[in-house]
Amino acid sequence: MPANRDAASRDTTSGDTANRDITNRDTANIATPVGVTIREAVAEDWPLIWPFFSTIVAAGETYALPQDLTSDEARAIWMRERPGATFVAVEGTGGTDVLGTAKVIPNQAGRGSHVANGAFMINPASSGRGVGRALAAHAVEWARAAGYRSMQFNSVVETNTAAVALWTSMGFRILATVPEGFDHPVHGLVGIHVMHKVL
Repeated sequence: MPANRDAASRDTTSGDTANRDITNRDTANIATPVGVTIREAVAEDWPLIWPFFSTIVAAGETYALPQDLTSDEARAIWMRERPGATFVAVEGTGGTDVLGTAKVIPNQAGRGSHVANGAFMINPASSGRGVGRALAAHAVEWARAAGYRSMQFNSVVETNTAAVALWTSMGFRILATVPEGFDHPVHGLVGIHVMHKVL
């Protein structure tokens, strides 16, 4: 479980906190697109997530998941409860048209549970609206409020240049690249980045 923060964690004399202050400006002020609401997902959202989730996974370009996942298997992976959470971006305040989704979970169990892990999927029909950036900012801010100390992405495919650029713009750093860690259907064996952001 993430640990609660205390006043010492905000000591402005700390170099670590200085880095946190800089990177946090990249998420705290990102506006949600007009007409879009981000909220926690409920069970009724899954049938609206599954069509684009399955399309993205079947394409095999960004996620190292089995391409023949069933809906039930995928739901168990994606729809999470505390200490994690799953979010959806929907049209309007009471809308059910899911534009994208995100999940936040502990990156590891036990003594690694203070580090969050995040994953994001955007409905291709909603691309170009800023939904991905808004969902990412929401997930980062939620993780910070929940007590996570940092967020780590374990497998950002290097050919997914839009995602790499987004995470970099939001203060994530590439810690390492695993050579040939992903078998891309078009580009063959490509690297995967481990990316990290102090919260």
